[in-house]
Amino acid sequence: MPVRIYRPAKTAMQSGKGNAKAWVLEFEPAAPKQADPLMGWLGSDDTTQQVRLKFATQDDAVAYAKRKGLEFEVQAEAVKKPCAAKNYADNFRYDKLEFGRF
Repeated sequence: MPVRIYRPAKTAMQSGKGNAKAWVLEFEPAAPKQADPLMGWLGSDDTTQQVRLKFATQDDAVAYAKRKGLEFEVQAEAVKKPCAAKNYADNFRYDKLEFGRF
């Protein structure tokens, strides 16, 4: 049963990295989701899609996958490019006025 191990990115709704520190192990879907004939909701018989395991380090997650005999794929972390330093006062500099932006 294939799993993927990754570190989630921080969401746009948070300024800190609170939930982005832990490594997550998720099972890949074994069966596609199907629409329920009565209600039209999507569902599946595969209950492993609901399982998300969190680990403190990548090595812990890999060790768990090896111990359980799972096929795993480790996704590399996205490299964050630092922003250029900005100064709020530069928005009001008199020598940087642009005409026609009113």
